[in-house]
Amino acid sequence: MAEVVSLRKDEARGLVLLEETSAGVVRLTLNNPPANALSVALIEALIAGLDAIAESVDIRVVVLAASGSLFSAGHDLKELTAHRADNDEGRGFFEKAMRLCADLMLRITHLPQPVIAEIDGLATAAGCQLVATCDLAICTDSSTFCTPGVNIGLFCSTPMVAISRAAHRKQAMEMLLTGETIDASTAKDFGLVNRIVPKQYLQQVVNKYAAVIASKSPQALRIGKQAFNRQAGMPLEEAYGYAVGVMVENMLAQDAVEGIGAVLGKRLPEWREK
Repeated sequence: MAEVVSLRKDEARGLVLLEETSAGVVRLTLNNPPANALSVALIEALIAGLDAIAESVDIRVVVLAASGSLFSAGHDLKELTAHRADNDEGRGFFEKAMRLCADLMLRITHLPQPVIAEIDGLATAAGCQLVATCDLAICTDSSTFCTPGVNIGLFCSTPMVAISRAAHRKQAMEMLLTGETIDASTAKDFGLVNRIVPKQYLQQVVNKYAAVIASKSPQALRIGKQAFNRQAGMPLEEAYGYAVGVMVENMLAQDAVEGIGAVLGKRLPEWREK
């Protein structure tokens, strides 16, 4: 039975993040209408939720979704602008908001469990950064993506970090320099999303992906996600040296013993490690 709980409540807006858990998969839903802006309250809610998930031995996969017709419009510009009246013209709050957002992206990257972004609608600026940061991304055929900061005199420097690691260099620069919106097909070509599906099948397809991944060895998933992210920043020779060490340790792990034994014994594996 799925359970919906609040991870964080903004008294002015009610529940800003919803959590639903079923069969080892937790669904975190941005619920900050109308544009699911990444307010400080929502970012803190996501961080708190991910920290709790990281400690769970029962959660295998995380799905990051959104309510309404937009995935996320990025930082809450009204919230940021309100702090221009501060004595420091907003510098302190701007730094807090940007650092919190960076911490959120790092939480997703370092989370032991894989994270799947489920996108229906517009993902812009830090919302696009959120998509690029997730391990997998599946969107509807009507979804769109952009980094429009340059249009308002604010280069999307923090979204740039994630997007430049997901898309090819020139494609990332195209998004950042023009601020233009790209459609789902272009986002797939750029490398921002894995699959495009009709709106009515989005959750069904995401749930299938999540279930398939959740059926794998949790130990192997943790080892693999960490190794993938670490080797990505290494020179080729160093990456192979690191990967050899990871592979050897993985071979000695209980789930690898069980999995290989299951293949040789022509039976289904029973994962021993959580």
